[in-house]
Amino acid sequence: MESKLFKKNLYIPFLKIIFDIISLESAFLTAYFIRFNSPLQELFPVTKGYPPFKNYLVISILLTLVYLIFFALNRSYKSRYFNSYTQDIPIVLRVCVIGILVAMSGAFLYRGFSYSRLTFLIMFMNTLVYVLLMRYLFHFIKRKVLIPRGFSVQRIILVGSGEFIPNFFNQLINEKNQPFKILGYCSEDDVEALNIENLGPIKELPQIVDRHAPDSLLLSFEEKAHESVVQIIKLIEGKNVEIFFIPDFLYLIGSQSKSIEVGGMPLIRLKAVAFSGWQGFLKRSFDLVTSGLALLLLSPLFLFIGLVIKITSKGPVFYKQTRVGMDNREFLMLKFRSMVQNAEVETGPVWAKANDPRVTPIGKFLRRSSIDELPQLINVFQGDMSLVGPRPERKVFVEEFQQYIPKYAERHRVRSGMTGWAQVNGMRGQSPIEDRTRYDVYYIENWSLWFDIKIILMTFMTIVRGENAY
Repeated sequence: MESKLFKKNLYIPFLKIIFDIISLESAFLTAYFIRFNSPLQELFPVTKGYPPFKNYLVISILLTLVYLIFFALNRSYKSRYFNSYTQDIPIVLRVCVIGILVAMSGAFLYRGFSYSRLTFLIMFMNTLVYVLLMRYLFHFIKRKVLIPRGFSVQRIILVGSGEFIPNFFNQLINEKNQPFKILGYCSEDDVEALNIENLGPIKELPQIVDRHAPDSLLLSFEEKAHESVVQIIKLIEGKNVEIFFIPDFLYLIGSQSKSIEVGGMPLIRLKAVAFSGWQGFLKRSFDLVTSGLALLLLSPLFLFIGLVIKITSKGPVFYKQTRVGMDNREFLMLKFRSMVQNAEVETGPVWAKANDPRVTPIGKFLRRSSIDELPQLINVFQGDMSLVGPRPERKVFVEEFQQYIPKYAERHRVRSGMTGWAQVNGMRGQSPIEDRTRYDVYYIENWSLWFDIKIILMTFMTIVRGENAY
């Protein structure tokens, strides 16, 4: 059993390391040939003679080791619960930036040889392209070859109260990034809605673990039954199995509770100010620069789409709608008009649906491709919205949702976004607002610039698939 566990835990990360070594070495060495053995030298002539290849070979080996260390520090080679490709993207971007800065700093301090700065620039671009491509290939092989053979599959048993088990069962079987094999559940209650076996009562857990050899136990109990967690820990003492506990109050206290010490007393921070200090400055700067450049580059497309809308249907080019944003302030959100003029005169405020008769012919394409959302770049530039954040709703819906959805008001602590963590996880169209709220709150509590970049990249992938866009 130990041999199988060893293989399952190490083969996949080891393969990932091999792929990274190949991509990094290829990126570094091809940078040398692009700089000194390609038409590029005609644009940027070599003035001090051609450097020996061995010098760049040595530094490529050293840099590969440096990059691997940075990837390891960013938990890219975890032996359990592996990263997905979308989780890898921000890690690759971060490591490539830090790695090339380390390389250039080292070259500057080293006096034995003068390295080409242009070569380092090519190295940086190469590493981004090569590593991302190889990571994609790695995940393809993992998904198509290794996972079907059981390398990455985690065998788990659900343990807990009958009312909680169905919800977590449904979430686990829909998990895309980490495949699970649910062996059954262990509970005092029979859950008839599930098509998995009740393996027995909690008091029989030691025998159940011996019989089924799970990798992990996933525990979830109602508040009055929390003492059962202590009981389970004692029951499986000496058993080599992981235990994960999902408290029923986790959603209420947030995903980033932290402890700090004040006057010798440990204080648990249950809530922090969103995007304060440097976080707010960094996010707004990123929004301002990115939206400004995008508006400049996309201006010809804006003119073309505006012309097509005017020709194909009556009404204005832009559709303006009042939405509720940060601090419950209302603003006019812009879209390319994709429906007939005065589309809600008869129906009142309603969400769009599949095959909506109000959508114009060109509007179907605009909505399917999400191009109708591009004018919101103006909202971002003006400061009413952000590139990434919770999607804004109309006041009538906001007032309704705040009445019965826990933490819905938390969405208005930050600027609304053109895209968000909920949207890239398939929460669009008629998806439950409760689920969207959970994703939005998670985003607010776990924000980073790399998280924003990851969501933007995932948004492009979602648009290509055209999921729930109508």
